[in-house]
Amino acid sequence: MPRYRNRYPYPPRAGFSALRFLRELRRQARVPVAFPRGRHDAAWLAANRRETSLTWIGHASFLLQHGGLNLLTDPHLSGRASPFSFAGPARLAPPGLEFHELPPIDAVLISHNHYDHLDALTVRRLAREHPGLRFFVPLGLADWFRRRGIERVTELDWWQSAELGAGAGAARVTAVPVQHFSGRGLRDRNATLWCGMVFEHAGAKVFFAGDTGYSRDFADIAARFAPFDLALIPIGAYEPRGFMAPVHVNPEEAVRIHQELGSRLSVAMHWGTFRLTLEPMDEPPRRLAAALAAAGIPPERFIVMRHGECRRLDFSDARAAPPTARAACA
Repeated sequence: MPRYRNRYPYPPRAGFSALRFLRELRRQARVPVAFPRGRHDAAWLAANRRETSLTWIGHASFLLQHGGLNLLTDPHLSGRASPFSFAGPARLAPPGLEFHELPPIDAVLISHNHYDHLDALTVRRLAREHPGLRFFVPLGLADWFRRRGIERVTELDWWQSAELGAGAGAARVTAVPVQHFSGRGLRDRNATLWCGMVFEHAGAKVFFAGDTGYSRDFADIAARFAPFDLALIPIGAYEPRGFMAPVHVNPEEAVRIHQELGSRLSVAMHWGTFRLTLEPMDEPPRRLAAALAAAGIPPERFIVMRHGECRRLDFSDARAAPPTARAACA
């Protein structure tokens, strides 16, 4: 069984014992949290094949509509990020879109196999209800899908690309290296690859980070692809820092990634859905706002969406920074 490694070395995780971490996590779980819902029009989303829109479903799950294609990233619509239905991190906010609200899906990008990014119940139902969709996954994951009866899977190595569709109008998906790890059990750590994804279609270039710590990988991605029209960047699950820094960026590092990628518009993700680490659940957006102000970046360049919020985007004017983002998808 192959074992994959990150491209750049980093110090071993330190600072918290597992028992102390779990004890602190249980204490945090007693702190109540609630997030306001965003607005979307499911009928408009179902009919839309012309305008570009972005809807945050929660965590790392987005619906992107662009150039006539409907794309999902790391879709997770179940109640827990866990192999069990009765234990493990539970959703603190319901999915921003329910299954019946999804438009016909053409493609799904999967960044890696952790339970908060690859949910078996979700992908099986998507494959059943959207038989034409194709999954793009990192190396080693195609067998996992095929064991569940899902055959329309394209496996990608770092820097490898594949097309969705044919001819001049085809979209292009490229797996890119990010710093993380994989594993769904006790014996399969790093047995499959992890990645970010670059989606190029109809004149726009989109970066989906998946799950990542900060590394020189972002400079390498920028050298090949920058600038980006849209970047989906994690801002949460970062404390305790000594333990999480190698695998999860904090808001300050997210701003640095935004700058390095030359992103016209970045959108925050990987916060406010599952309680995975020890920072207060509502802290990441506040720290992001402070980091943007410290860097002199207008807040409209790196936005935070509400669960279920949909924004129409206009990438047509390359001189505009950021792309026009209207709050209502209707």
